[in-house]
Amino acid sequence: MLLELTTNSVVEWSRWQFALTAIYHYMFVPLTLGLALIIAIMETCWVRTGKESWLHATKFWMKLFGINFAIGVATGLILEFQFGTNWSNYSWFVGDIFGAPLAIEGILAFFLESTFVAVMFFGWNKVSKRFHLLSTWMVYLGANISALWILVANAWMQNPVGMEFNPLTARNEMTDFWAVFLSPTAISKFTHTVTSAYTLSACFVIGVSSWFILKGRHLEFSRKSIILGSCIGIISILLTMYTGDQSAREVTKTQPMKLAAMEGLNKGGRGADFTLVGILHSSPELSSERMKEAACAITIPKMLSVLGYHDANAYIPGIQDIIDGYTSEEGKVIPPMKERMANGEKAINALKTYKNAVKNGDKHLADSSLQVFRTHYADFGYGHLNSVDEAIPHVPLVFYSFRIMVGAGLLFMALFIIALWYAKKRKFGNFKFIPYLALFCVPCAYIASQCGWIVAELGRQPWTVQDLLPVSAAVTNIEATWVMTTFWLFAVLFTVLLIAEIRIMWHQIKKGPEVTAQEAHSEKQTINKL
Repeated sequence: MLLELTTNSVVEWSRWQFALTAIYHYMFVPLTLGLALIIAIMETCWVRTGKESWLHATKFWMKLFGINFAIGVATGLILEFQFGTNWSNYSWFVGDIFGAPLAIEGILAFFLESTFVAVMFFGWNKVSKRFHLLSTWMVYLGANISALWILVANAWMQNPVGMEFNPLTARNEMTDFWAVFLSPTAISKFTHTVTSAYTLSACFVIGVSSWFILKGRHLEFSRKSIILGSCIGIISILLTMYTGDQSAREVTKTQPMKLAAMEGLNKGGRGADFTLVGILHSSPELSSERMKEAACAITIPKMLSVLGYHDANAYIPGIQDIIDGYTSEEGKVIPPMKERMANGEKAINALKTYKNAVKNGDKHLADSSLQVFRTHYADFGYGHLNSVDEAIPHVPLVFYSFRIMVGAGLLFMALFIIALWYAKKRKFGNFKFIPYLALFCVPCAYIASQCGWIVAELGRQPWTVQDLLPVSAAVTNIEATWVMTTFWLFAVLFTVLLIAEIRIMWHQIKKGPEVTAQEAHSEKQTINKL
């Protein structure tokens, strides 16, 4: 796809650069969120029981957390800078709405983390056990608060609420902070993202511990880590599935095109089927080259309607329905796409007329044009589209990514149950496929995590702010060659950072945790029994 980009396509190169940065950044975030919880629980066990084995386990996983945390911060800073360098029109348009959650994240969460992370890493034997434990929990809390505010900002882009457009400044301004903070989209996005991060971390802990088992090292440490990781994994994957259901209901109501792309659904209806697996293909009957439909599919009858509305006969629109216009399950009449594009052009022209009228002191023209603008503001973003096709996301990527994510989730559930039984029963001499399965699930967890964000972000294309601002109108007016150059610079830099992280973490994993003489003796006895 990169070969298709031309040197004057600043929009495409900006999209690729932001996608590159986001993908690399999110390789580090979920492990940070989940490992912080696991470390805090392990240290709590040490403080309560006084067992040195829990202390050694805490310090081992803390080293891996620290490596991951440092590189995650570096990539995250670059990601935020791009809103000003590459997406300045977006930054202006969203006004104080998008900036407010990020400011809170920086002031509250970042300072909370940076204050206590120093105590967590360097406070051993310098502060009391309980204060050190408090610091570890504060780092966990800070990391999750940071995720909360970032996801609140992202959720507003998916479902813009609690704001009013100021026609004089051409900015959206917040009118209801709590509507932004507590919107159903924000709640479902935060809970689903965080619980999926815990799932990834559980896979990571079980995978690393399984490697020790295959090497015949640190068996008791590995057993405890697998038991804790499996328990957290079972809870987190169940919560991920539940919050995923809640998220699907929100997408059904606020982003029907995304849902249609997730299902490869071109023609909807009542009692829509859910496609478990299928292969997408083009058909001459379809009205757009971007549209695909599922063939050779295995479906569950009416399940999509159940997932969307918890009603087996609910109406679910397909891509063609959205293009042609339809009446939603809630009774809202959605006009055809071409009509929305025409309404959007009216809103854009009315805004220009209003600003000129205000400048020239023509109150009557200003009032009439402002009325026209407000009437059609809901379709404002569609006026920037050049064709109906632009409103259709990349269906194959969204369709297959969603199924990879769901399929991986079922695999992880099986792993957590099997691994818990395996560790509790100490079946280290048998069932060798279980440690290998755990190792296989580590990269699968990262793939599933990235697929989730592909569905969330690529599924809402072409929008930066749903229905209000497409990416073509959000980009900074700069030379594409500058964006192209920085894209490759970031690609090299992030790849080097990723390789460095893997090498450092692998070095620490090979060293393993510290062990007491008693633990070493007990491990020898266990190995002899095996």
